[in-house]
Order: sequence, then C-alpha cells, then structure tokens
Amino acid sequence: MNILKTMTCAGALLVVGVLPAAAGDHPMGFFVTSAGPGQGANLGGLAGADAHCAKLAEAAGSKGRTWRAYLSTQVEGKRGISARDRIGQGPWYNAHGELIASDLDMLHLSPNIVKRTAVDENGNRVNGRGDKPNRHDILTGSKHDGTAYFPWEKGDHTCSNWTSSDKGSASVGHHDRHGGGNTSWSSAHGSRGCSQENLASTGGAGLLYCFAAD
Repeated sequence: MNILKTMTCAGALLVVGVLPAAAGDHPMGFFVTSAGPGQGANLGGLAGADAHCAKLAEAAGSKGRTWRAYLSTQVEGKRGISARDRIGQGPWYNAHGELIASDLDMLHLSPNIVKRTAVDENGNRVNGRGDKPNRHDILTGSKHDGTAYFPWEKGDHTCSNWTSSDKGSASVGHHDRHGGGNTSWSSAHGSRGCSQENLASTGGAGLLYCFAAD
C-alpha cells in the first residue's frame, strides 16, 4: 500500500509525492527463522519450538504477540495436533509488511510464499535452491493442507514429535517453492534423518515457519 503525501497551497490540495507505506502499518506475523535451535529436529517439542519463535521475534522488535511454530505432531492410534490449528486465523504479514495470506484457506491454497517473501524475522532472505548452502527445507511434520498425518500413514514424520536429533524423519516444505519437482511450502519431502547433519544433507538447517496466532 502507498500513501499520498499532500500539502495545501492557497486553499488548494496538491499531491506532491507518493511514499511507500511503512512496514509498521502491518505488524510482522510470519517469518522463517534465521536459525534453528542447533540440535537438528530436536526442538524441545512444540513448546520449545514456540519459545524459539518468540525469542527470535522479540529480538527483532515484535512485542505482545503469541508466536507458534508451524509444526504438526503424531500420536499412536489417533491423529495428532495439526500445524494449521495452532497458528490462528490470519491475516499474516512478513517483516516488510507484505501480505502472506489473509486466512487459513489462502495460506494453504494460494499463499504469497516464495523466496522473496518468505524472509526471516529481520527481513533478510533465506538461502534457497541455487544458493550455498541451500537451506530451503523447513521443518513442518505436516501434509500439504497443514494437517497432521493419520495413524495409518506409516512412518515418523516429526522426528519423534520434535524431540529427536538421531533416528526418525521429518516432513519438510520448501520456502522458495523450488527443488525436486515439488513446489509445496508445507510438505515437499521427508528428511534423511533428524540430526543437524541429516537435515543439511537434503538442503536444510533445522529452520521453522513462525506465525503470530493472535
């Protein structure tokens, strides 16, 4: 959104320029973490991941918001917690004040998530396909629509509910919407393991999507 700068001259209203709207017009409600906790997919569970999002957001100047990591869980015998049910209803804007999605439907059907817009908490671009190192694998543990995996969909998709940096696997999305013929930001493929080294081997760094849920 742009703002017209005006002034009066002898009672007449003159348009003298167009100024870009400040990012503050839309407080940040979405970012890709600039770094993970550093223990691969062991995030300390959902609580640890949420705390990591809040810590980074507050260090970047965000105040008074409730931050949630976009992560799902798995529970034996029933469906776990779905990432889309944790992050509020929107709208969400990035650190530059650009709209990412107005609501959950837009977020999972036609979001404004590409390399240019999926920036970190400080507004910096996150390495993607073609960059060295590539860091476009973002941990989600989720299906394309942001829901948790069903019990009959075998395998570990959440690195033991975000507590393992050893065995298991995690579903990841591509924030740049490129690579491996899969453009999904939320569910592109599974990781080779849960350690920091495993995540890096397929183009990741244990990064998260963070959303303001309020």
